This record gives sequence, C-alpha cells and structure tokens, in this order.
Amino acid sequence: MGTPQSPLANKFMKRGAVNFLRKRDIKKQLWLNEIENKKLKENSLRVGLTESAYLRNLIMGYKPKEQPNEKVFEMLNQLRGIGINLNQIARKANALDLVDAPMYRKVYKKWSELEEKMKKEFLDMD
Repeated sequence: MGTPQSPLANKFMKRGAVNFLRKRDIKKQLWLNEIENKKLKENSLRVGLTESAYLRNLIMGYKPKEQPNEKVFEMLNQLRGIGINLNQIARKANALDLVDAPMYRKVYKKWSELEEKMKKEFLDMD
C-alpha cells in the first residue's frame, strides 16, 4: 500500500502533484491592454525578472532597479584594480618606512566609500 502520509501532505496532493512542490499555489489572472502589456514586458526585461516575479515584487512594495549595464561592471573592476594597486604600494612603502599611514588610510577610506556607494546605487548590494 505504501507509506502513510500526513493529513497536510494529503491535502496538497489533492490539488495535484505539480503544485505539491510549489511555494505559490494560488493562480491569479489579469487582463491588460496593449500599452500595459508592452510596459510590463519592457519593465520586467529592464530589471531582469520574469513578468510574474516583477509583479510579485511590486505587490510586496519593492520597486526593482534596472539591471546595471556593462559599463558599471567595468567601473567596479577598475576600482578593484585601483584598490589592489593602492594595497601593493602601501605594502612596499610600509616595508621601506616611507609612507604617511594616516594619509594613506584617509585615501583608502574614500576609495572604499566610493565603491560602496556605487554598489548600492548601481547593484543594490549591501
């Protein structure tokens, strides 16, 4: 006969085996005109989400940001490269005892703040 199942599992299995694994089991259907449909497609593509994921985000009060373009990633890589160079310079200068440590920390802090600002603005990262 098989193994016994919990009443909860039986309840979900009655809806169909496919829905048993889904997190969302309520289907909503809506009607859009051509302009609304076009706008929904454009917006969801721009933020890199499916149309349903885009709508769920809006319903939950989150306004998705546009996906960053390649230029943003290029700028972040350049910033990372600058940071690596600063680190190498600092190591060498510290080894030779020729660096003004407070000044270096100040410049490095500004660079770090700029990187964080770019991440938050362009990538919505913490």
